[in-house]
Amino acid sequence: MAAKKVLIVYAHQSSASFNSAAKDAAKEVLAAQGCTVEVSDLYAMKFKAAATAEDITGDVKNAAHFRYAEETKLAWEEGKLCADITEEQRKLTEADLIIFQFPMYWFTVPAIMKGWMDRVLTLGYAYSEERRYSQGIFKDKKAMLSFTTGSHESMFSADGVNGDMNVTLWPLQNGILHYCGFQVLAPQIFWAPSRLPSEARGTLLEGWRTRLQGVLAEKPLSFTPLDCFDGEKGFQLKPEFQEKNASKEYGLTVGIHLGKALPPNSQMKAGV
Repeated sequence: MAAKKVLIVYAHQSSASFNSAAKDAAKEVLAAQGCTVEVSDLYAMKFKAAATAEDITGDVKNAAHFRYAEETKLAWEEGKLCADITEEQRKLTEADLIIFQFPMYWFTVPAIMKGWMDRVLTLGYAYSEERRYSQGIFKDKKAMLSFTTGSHESMFSADGVNGDMNVTLWPLQNGILHYCGFQVLAPQIFWAPSRLPSEARGTLLEGWRTRLQGVLAEKPLSFTPLDCFDGEKGFQLKPEFQEKNASKEYGLTVGIHLGKALPPNSQMKAGV
């Protein structure tokens, strides 16, 4: 098997953090397997989070009504995206696996990482109307979220105060990663490490190291293929798939639940 390239998009302000240790563990274990590992340390890079007209060199097509997606698509086609976006797109293009390492902020990624997603995953480069979801541009790449929480696991359960983590993950894993075509690996969740003693945090990292030994061969999470939806009828699920699932206990996915109970852990474990 050819050596793989890995991109770690990392967002934490402190090199003494658990997130930094998780990032370093991934870099070490994957490099030991012969992978080439690049890290985009967003805070160290002072990565710009805001998606603005400054992301385009030269004039924009319509300054009176600036539309980021359309303008950056043109800029990408013409080689006029700014240098930091172009460099991150280079890293992403070369990578076989992308790991997003971060502390969960307000049930999602930190603003600086969301800015990376907003600015780097441009229209045309990362997705188009014709190429998205299971037919997406990055369908030959794998991506995963690796993150810490401030709350204990019990609080992110179906009867916990924060709600089901599978629901929390749906916008990120389906609406961003799968939308761009990535094969989405199960997330690596470090539950409330700041509330644990040092020995327990070490155990979490050892578990991560063990997983990383085989992460490149993991099967991705399941999503409903794009061709199950009728593009001529508002991308609704086709009748034959509605009928096929009519008698089943669970919906297809967290978002496409068909009014049924959500499939348990479908955003946290492959093969369910």
